[in-house]
Amino acid sequence: MEIILKEDVIGLGYKHDIVNVKPGYGRNYLIPQGKGVIASESAKKMLAEELKQKAKKLEKIKADAEAVAAKFEGVALTIPAKVSNSGTIYGSVNNIMVAQELAKLGLEVDRKLITIKDVKTVGEHSATIRLHKEVSVTIPVTVVAEDAPVEDAPAAEEVPAEAAAVVDEEIAQELADEQEVLEALDAPAEA
Repeated sequence: MEIILKEDVIGLGYKHDIVNVKPGYGRNYLIPQGKGVIASESAKKMLAEELKQKAKKLEKIKADAEAVAAKFEGVALTIPAKVSNSGTIYGSVNNIMVAQELAKLGLEVDRKLITIKDVKTVGEHSATIRLHKEVSVTIPVTVVAEDAPVEDAPAAEEVPAEAAAVVDEEIAQELADEQEVLEALDAPAEA
């Protein structure tokens, strides 16, 4: 059964693609969900005309995807994970974790666009981000053990007890001042 996709369907195709699917999948999922229509001759002609009219918009979308892909150039991720003694990860590193690490770098990406093989070991791996049907970016992902030695962690500075007491007094004074201001504001309203 031929279907014209109305939106991107991961693992199947992109918007305006004509794809062959099993009849049950088309009738029971794609068409009722509004993700596709039956590819009749008239629907194919309408699609061809629509694509001619939208050619410039599609070029702009592709150019935008290429600009976003340029931002990912040179990006390498390091993801800490809990590791057993044998070097295997408890659980796995997945597309959600990659999306979170990218967000920490200021690169927002929908996690559904990220593809990464099932990562269950420490080491070098790669993730692919499909920004457009013709634009994809591969990012190196390094999975490291989360168990860092205590010596490497920066030591917290100890605050002398006298300094802590002074800070506590200052905070208490600020709170008292704020309370006086709030009471002064409430007094005219009650009168």
